Amino acid sequence: MLLPPPMPLPASDPTLGNAAPFLSVRQVTRRFGAFTALDGVSLDVAQGEFVCLLGPSGCGKTTLLRIIAGLEAQDAGQIVAAGRDISSLPPRERDYGIVFQSYALFPNLTVAQNVAYGLGATNGTRERMRARVSEMLSLVGLSGSEAKYPSQLSGGQQQRVALARALAPAPSLLLLDEPMSALDAQVREHLRIELRRLQRKLNVTTLMVTHDQDEAMAMADRIAVMSNGRIEQTGSPAEIYARPATGFVAGFVGQANWLPLERAGDGTPTLAGQPLLLDPAFADSASVSGRLFCRPEAVTLYPGNDAPNRHLARVVDQIYLGSRTRVILAIDGLADAPLVAEVASNALRSGFGESKLWIALERDGLRVYA
Repeated sequence: MLLPPPMPLPASDPTLGNAAPFLSVRQVTRRFGAFTALDGVSLDVAQGEFVCLLGPSGCGKTTLLRIIAGLEAQDAGQIVAAGRDISSLPPRERDYGIVFQSYALFPNLTVAQNVAYGLGATNGTRERMRARVSEMLSLVGLSGSEAKYPSQLSGGQQQRVALARALAPAPSLLLLDEPMSALDAQVREHLRIELRRLQRKLNVTTLMVTHDQDEAMAMADRIAVMSNGRIEQTGSPAEIYARPATGFVAGFVGQANWLPLERAGDGTPTLAGQPLLLDPAFADSASVSGRLFCRPEAVTLYPGNDAPNRHLARVVDQIYLGSRTRVILAIDGLADAPLVAEVASNALRSGFGESKLWIALERDGLRVYA
């Protein structure tokens, strides 16, 4: 496939600060017939950074990873790694290691042979290859498993072998495609911690695809949230959660409350017919109406009498979550828009099952989206 000539690289992603990008994806587009999988996607990743591509199935995140790996060809756009244009290079010349969801181990090879396969002829003598295999297995906590076969290992252990194989040639870039989605919850959580620790220790630039927001929040330095072939927002986990740039990001990441916002004749924002105090950044919105967004932790139960944004609400349900309890509420006048609050379980008052109580919406936790 013929690609357009290389384009000049724009300024680095501002979210990187002063760091020069190790990996630059520029205006990458990929179409499958009439379907546009990627629509002019651009992304910078700094040296040693861990970035997650987060989004629902079909948003284009795996297609982007495969294009970076050279397993898929882009229709337009440019990919630069370590200052080298790799847009049209074959996979073997792109200097990366990759780990797939399915482990992709050779069942007829031992653990040592699987890891050594990643080395090819790059590590010289047999003794040096054996030493490198031993080093990698020690790194992922599988020393002594050299002679075992994949079928003799648990899912988590097999994924560790796949990771050791990917890291054995000391690649400059590590690509992870839903590497833990096939594991059970407990193993997945443990492997998250181990993988993040290993990535920091090796300082290897890492790009991971996931649809699991908890996974992205726990592991990434930055998250790129994708939808319909585009990146909606890029930022730290805290930025993505606390300051979502779009309604999609607000609804996809974390628990979201959506309430109907209206405005009085003088432009005053109102909720259930009562004036609403918003963050100044949103109070002057030109929208006549819109959707009011807040996180569960922005809902206060039993506020003081002088608290702004007070409403009378009815308790619809309670869900005990151990240290916290999720409370489902219905604001008077908004029966069709349930409101979720989360509070410390030991902070709930006696008689909490009463039919009505006062709640307040914290001003700084409110956002408005069209």
